[in-house]
Amino acid sequence: MSIQPKLVRFNDNVLAKYQIYNSIFMTLPFDAITKTGVLLPLFHETCDKGFAQGDDPTTIVERFFEKYQARRSKESQIKLLFRFIQYIERQVVLFDAIEDAAFPVVNNMDGIGTLRHLKENAVSDGKLETLIKYLNEFKVRIVLTAHPTQFYPGSVLGIITDLTKAIEANDLLLINNLLAQLGKTPFFKKKKPTPYDEAISLIWYLEHVFYESFGKIFDYIQQNIYDQLDMPNEIINIGFWPGGDRDGNPFVTPETTLKVALKLKQAVLRNYYRDIKHLKRKLTFKNIEEPILYLERKLYDASISPNAKNAITLDEFITTLQTIKDIIKNEHQSLYLNEIESLINKTSLFGFRFATLDVRQDSRKHNDVFQDVVKTLQKKKASVFPDNFSELTPKQQVNALSKVKGKLNIAWFKDEFSIRTLKTMEAIKEIQTSNGELAANRYIISNNQTAVNVMELYAMLKITAFDDALPVDIVPLFETVPDLENAGSVMETLYTNKAYRKHVEQRGDKQTIMLGFSDGTKDGGYLMANWAIFKAKEALTKVSRKHKIAVVFFDGRGGPPARGGGKTHNFYASLGPTIEDKEVQLTIQGQTISSNFGTLDSSQYNMEQLISSGILNRLSDTNPKLSRTDKSTMNSLAKISYKAYSNFKQHPNFLGYLERMSTLKFYAKTNIGSRPSKRGTSDELVFSDLRAIPFVGSWSQLKQNVPGFFGVGTALKHYEDKGEFRKVKQLYKNSSFFKTLIENSMMSLSKSFFDLTKYMSEDEEFGGFWTLIYEEYTLSKRLILKLTGYKELMEEEPSGKASIAVRESIVLPLLTIQQFALKKIQELRKQEEIDPKELDIYEKIVTRSLFGNINASRNSA
Repeated sequence: MSIQPKLVRFNDNVLAKYQIYNSIFMTLPFDAITKTGVLLPLFHETCDKGFAQGDDPTTIVERFFEKYQARRSKESQIKLLFRFIQYIERQVVLFDAIEDAAFPVVNNMDGIGTLRHLKENAVSDGKLETLIKYLNEFKVRIVLTAHPTQFYPGSVLGIITDLTKAIEANDLLLINNLLAQLGKTPFFKKKKPTPYDEAISLIWYLEHVFYESFGKIFDYIQQNIYDQLDMPNEIINIGFWPGGDRDGNPFVTPETTLKVALKLKQAVLRNYYRDIKHLKRKLTFKNIEEPILYLERKLYDASISPNAKNAITLDEFITTLQTIKDIIKNEHQSLYLNEIESLINKTSLFGFRFATLDVRQDSRKHNDVFQDVVKTLQKKKASVFPDNFSELTPKQQVNALSKVKGKLNIAWFKDEFSIRTLKTMEAIKEIQTSNGELAANRYIISNNQTAVNVMELYAMLKITAFDDALPVDIVPLFETVPDLENAGSVMETLYTNKAYRKHVEQRGDKQTIMLGFSDGTKDGGYLMANWAIFKAKEALTKVSRKHKIAVVFFDGRGGPPARGGGKTHNFYASLGPTIEDKEVQLTIQGQTISSNFGTLDSSQYNMEQLISSGILNRLSDTNPKLSRTDKSTMNSLAKISYKAYSNFKQHPNFLGYLERMSTLKFYAKTNIGSRPSKRGTSDELVFSDLRAIPFVGSWSQLKQNVPGFFGVGTALKHYEDKGEFRKVKQLYKNSSFFKTLIENSMMSLSKSFFDLTKYMSEDEEFGGFWTLIYEEYTLSKRLILKLTGYKELMEEEPSGKASIAVRESIVLPLLTIQQFALKKIQELRKQEEIDPKELDIYEKIVTRSLFGNINASRNSA
């Protein structure tokens, strides 16, 4: 049977179903306003026609009321706009659920990039042994973060899950009830979640999705590639940031970290208990009843009190499972053996930790604590550091920090932040004792600039919580363009320090280094950030190989291409031989979790894509080292785009435009994340204080997506003007890395819609600035189409383009309302006497309209 093209499968299984179920949704009563479902299509049509003829959002909204709702009072008009926002939010949820339900039909679960495809290719090429050799040492780690890029509360996520199942089963009665439930369930959070709340939300995915999907992947590899033999490597694992990531989040305390670790252990024990209960119904044979009953009882008790004195240990659990397995093999013809082996495999994947809880803090905060530590120890006359430590050169400081001995007493400290930081180090030790070393064995230093930053943490960990051997990986995070350029020399300094080199040796001669795309893009623009990271990886690979250290790159990648997202597996498949690739590690955050890993099918498919992309990079020679000419072209493109982006950032209207013409300052009011929306406390907007998420998100709300393309057009035009565009075409043809960058930038361009904000071109203060952005957009679009030979953006991915088009269409009325409200706010602020009630109403409209637009953008990853 021939398989229909992906676009046809999308149209039949997603688009057609959305039109059917949306029509059902329109007939539901909606908070006493039954007309909402009837009026919204009329408003949508008014928006479509209005933008097509060049109207601005204010004109469009006012025309709609004049034409269809002339008798409504102003207060009633505002209420209807709020109803539209609520309605559109729920349309997005409906579309999410339909896409999730259709995932295994639209995506070929045995196609390119899946494990089955990988194995079949290896067999046909006679490379199965090579594949097994790579799998013996290859790992993929996804790290779940609480970064707030999705607005669904837990109750709505539950509805999406149930709705997805109901749509899969074509259960119209249940779908009808769930749509009615959706209509009555609030989306808005009245107060910010705590870091613990965020952890609980993500643990749901561990329990209900990753536990099963990761288990299935591991089982498939063992049964079909290793032919049932034991595997020396777990291949996939999970990291976890909520409760451990305190960078810029004053609400993450040592108590939070311990509480989250306990919850993770409890959650995995609960899953093991469920599996044992199911097995008990099958394993009703002689000599097995007693050990199964024993495990059931012990796991139940442990799931309630995980750290009780008599609680079951991981060793005891695995040993008992192994005993049951042996009895089944020897006495019962291996009946249900696969189920037992599957559970044993899960213990390899999750242990009693479920996920590795990473701790992260900013180097500047560490330095503040470190200065306090030095002063306090000197007061106590504890000879841990030299008396003249602050006068030493950086090289001498690194040397002194590597030789620290002795212990500090946290009771000596008065500063609350210092106490919290030092207690966090003690918490790592406590978690390792209760949940195993892998439960908390990484400490990430964000904004890492020097070797001293690393050694300050090394010294504090030693004198606070650990003795000679330090069972913690210290992970420097390089983010800005200058820090990325300097990363190689920082690691050279560390590798040539005897104590640090010994520490790395004790950690298996492995060094993890994190690279930040989000802040890199915010700092250097799209092309430069990606190229700076590529070059940093090359330099770090070279210096690590020189010292016989296996470097592992951990990528801080967001959802949209502007934050390192886009087609992630294509990115990893595009890396050449000059970059170490035995492990793939990346952050998964916000809507990327629910869109790429939110269901069993999508989780399994996308995880297999990541595994395959890393392995294919090694099995094939499709990504040779960049030639000198291509490298020179890439370097030149990055530098030109960097200059264009830097000039753009330094434009006198840059911060004012973001502050007054975008939704930037409204992010803080959404109550979606526990972290403050900016780093500094100043009322004045400072660029360095801006977090990458609201920064990128604000451009997305404007439908301008600047961080995903600005500077690309200028860089390409340089080669066009010189008559050397063939060099860029040659680079595009030769380099999968550059090709992936261009494809991801196309996604940013395709999600831009400048007709929405065209009215800003006439603004007295910001008109010229808007035009500058629009000209770079049209330039980038024209030259990317010229480079790729496409007639339209994303031509190579018609189903992805179609999904984006539907989502953009759903939120068009919502974006129109948002811009209408922003314009009203601007007008009100210009008045001598501002009506605070009226201002508050329009600000609420803007805040509420953030939700649906961001949620609709989830397929940007």
